[in-house]
Amino acid sequence: MTNQELAADVQDFRAWRNHLYQALGSRRCSVMELLDSLSSNLQASSVAALSLNPLFRRDYNSLYKGIQDFLPTPSHPDYPKAIDDLFSVVSATVPDPVERHFYLFGVDATPCPRPYSATLSDKSYIYQPNTIKGNKPVNIGHSYSVVAALPEASETGNVSWAIPLSGQRVSADKKDIDVAQTQLTTIYHHESAPWKDKLSVLVADSLYSQRAFLNQQVNEDNLVSIIRVKSNRVFYRKFIPSDSPKKSSGHPRWYGDRFDLKDETTWSQPDEVFQSTFTTKRGRNLNLKISGWNQLLMKGTKEYKMHKYPFRLLQVMVSDDMGKSVWKHIWLIVIGSRRHELSLQDCHQAYGQRYDLEHFFRFGKQKLLMTTYFTPEINHEENWFQLTLLAYVNLWQARKLATVLPRPWEGYLTQTESLKVTPSLVQRDFYRIISSLGTPAQSPKRRGYSPGRIKGEKKEPRTRHKVIKKQPFCKNQKSQVS
Repeated sequence: MTNQELAADVQDFRAWRNHLYQALGSRRCSVMELLDSLSSNLQASSVAALSLNPLFRRDYNSLYKGIQDFLPTPSHPDYPKAIDDLFSVVSATVPDPVERHFYLFGVDATPCPRPYSATLSDKSYIYQPNTIKGNKPVNIGHSYSVVAALPEASETGNVSWAIPLSGQRVSADKKDIDVAQTQLTTIYHHESAPWKDKLSVLVADSLYSQRAFLNQQVNEDNLVSIIRVKSNRVFYRKFIPSDSPKKSSGHPRWYGDRFDLKDETTWSQPDEVFQSTFTTKRGRNLNLKISGWNQLLMKGTKEYKMHKYPFRLLQVMVSDDMGKSVWKHIWLIVIGSRRHELSLQDCHQAYGQRYDLEHFFRFGKQKLLMTTYFTPEINHEENWFQLTLLAYVNLWQARKLATVLPRPWEGYLTQTESLKVTPSLVQRDFYRIISSLGTPAQSPKRRGYSPGRIKGEKKEPRTRHKVIKKQPFCKNQKSQVS
């Protein structure tokens, strides 16, 4: 990197941090130092311990006050403006696509377990993967839906980066797909979004292959959704009437022959096939085959008329030199009015980046204390989750200024790999970056000590809340999943 490029990156980083500082709102100085403390954290395992970081020049009580007053409550009239200001800051960090002709987004939900928080309200039974085989993947707590932009490899150096654009808690009376729809609608049509009126692609796992979710996404003119589907689904070919017109009474036919993903005899010859070979990091040569079928339909309902929205169905298979499948093949649906602008290879590579969200969640929980803040107030927990997302964006913006600092046992790392810096390596060098560039936060001014609680005063005990168990799906809801 030349001196001119370094100076330009420093100027961009400072300008972005000034923009972030102005968008933080109440207690911005405390919040800004808290973000820097979190972004450079290497030792703290609790939120209170972040106050010991040299970048946080205030007391630990200022840390908690910054979290509590970071955002107004959702019912407050200033809440939408505060969220819009933060989104404008974060969306400015999304780079324009260069190698591909579309913006790429991913959506997923992550659990925030709170099994022992009896005074925390709106808890429900949530899905949480369990490493012990045979145990049910269930816990008690909250769930958060996250929508992130997935930058291309030329920007990340083939490192798993994701830029979180929106994080919202899934309340007990809603489902993950309901919250995701609200987030995506806001993101697509936001005035400050650089991808507005441009081709965008959304990737998601099989949870989002329900009609209730897809029926909303297909209404976006410039959006193509690539969603994984389970291998037990049944689709239908689009019915093509015969050349000889026949007068018949009754409802017109929409669906043709069955396409059962479990029954290979119902498959026809694919309309498109893409084959290639690739080498894994361990030097193993594998074969990739992508088969595509066009104009398929899924059964709809009175509310969701899915016969109006045909899609492409892709089958991805990976085999070795002997032709034996290495992994279980996956099925993808590509739906949207501009789906034919994507090649089979584009669809496969785009969906492959969905797993960057998993790396983001793991890093957030292990290094950014995403689920470590324990509080009986829901809005305080939501504020902390938003702060962890901003801390990750803070690292993303500082990646070009970071220097690789390998540990004695990390001989595989070199200081010349500036384009292949991971979030952990940026966090390791973030203290040096801020120490040399400074912070827009003002120095603290001591105002004495609070008198504290009056002697003899007793606070009323907090209300204990029961765990909410969501009602099972009715028959109509179950039919939407099939």
